[in-house]
Amino acid sequence: MINQDHKTVILNGTIITPFQLLQDKMVMIEKGKIVTITDSKKNLSTLKNIEVIEAQDKFVVPGFIDLHVHGGGGADIMDGEAEAVKQVATTHSQYGTTAFLPTTMTMSKEKIIKSLRSIQQAKTKGTGAAEILGVHLEGPYINKEKKGAQKEEDITEFSTEKFLELHQASGHLIHLVTLAPELPGAIEFIRWLHQKDFIISAGHTNATYQQMQDAIHAGLAHISHLFNAMRGLHHREPGVVGAALTEPELTAEVIADGIHIHPIILKMIHQLKGARKVILVTDAMRATGLPEGIYDLGGQEVIVKEEQARLQDSTLAGSVLTMDKAVYNMVTKAGVSILEAIQMASYNPAKLLGVDNKKGTLEPGKDADIVILNKNLEAELTMVSGNIVYKREAK
Repeated sequence: MINQDHKTVILNGTIITPFQLLQDKMVMIEKGKIVTITDSKKNLSTLKNIEVIEAQDKFVVPGFIDLHVHGGGGADIMDGEAEAVKQVATTHSQYGTTAFLPTTMTMSKEKIIKSLRSIQQAKTKGTGAAEILGVHLEGPYINKEKKGAQKEEDITEFSTEKFLELHQASGHLIHLVTLAPELPGAIEFIRWLHQKDFIISAGHTNATYQQMQDAIHAGLAHISHLFNAMRGLHHREPGVVGAALTEPELTAEVIADGIHIHPIILKMIHQLKGARKVILVTDAMRATGLPEGIYDLGGQEVIVKEEQARLQDSTLAGSVLTMDKAVYNMVTKAGVSILEAIQMASYNPAKLLGVDNKKGTLEPGKDADIVILNKNLEAELTMVSGNIVYKREAK
């Protein structure tokens, strides 16, 4: 753990801001902030109380921000315990995640409330790892036809009163709401959420292209796990995917594990949306970071095998993806530049959440949320607000 009263420098790495690639520069950190990025040939002996982090032959990048994560390290956000939330934060910090939105799922109101309260408790206490930026409420306002691995019996109708009850239970941490915009009352609900500055996302939806247009006009701005659990693209009915790919203002999450979306489709998304509108997420469940086996997701048995998480009927049930692997896959499978892949994992989610004034890029004055990646784009060191929260042990 770094003493924040002292200066820290990261030396000799290739810095990805992520809009520039910088060589022969060093990152200087003090009191949890990036102070400057300057010439590495500067005489370090003139600076006192310096802790030096060596990054030779490695990449120095902004911390990853995961907007959609259900679990990891054996814990699930729906466990309803602050320690479970902390375990999820700790696990994902080992893969470069420095901030995230703990994500709920469609379960009973009582279980969602318990989960939301545990997230608030974890944020108040601090996770000691990835920072909680808010809550992603996935459901319970979804279409049963596209429920995926979520329970149909817990799907509910729109209600501003019940939503406010959930929001209060979270300590007003709900930032992002995934819903099906074609359901009765959805447009009015979207308009109401938009007026209160929530980010509204289409997911687990069977909406038509016209219904998507109506939702966009009401304030919908985002797409949850594009292509998954939604009406697909058809040449006579563009559907949710058609709207997502052609509406320039919509941002779109992608689960870049090569399983949820074929690499060629990842490449197509990048070509059509551009790097600025694609956001990498994991949609990770509790088995992330653990061996193959049988796990639980929302009270349902999930079989994890060959890097896939599926229900008994073979329905995909989240993923065991990590953010560093998502970046790697975008570079190696989809042919995206490393700068753009890092941008999709850092700046883009920060921009959507409105925290790009302090996170998402390596710039003076920003939070020192920094990740050092090796040549295989694996996280070797993760720093949150100037504190090292993970460092890979030398083999």
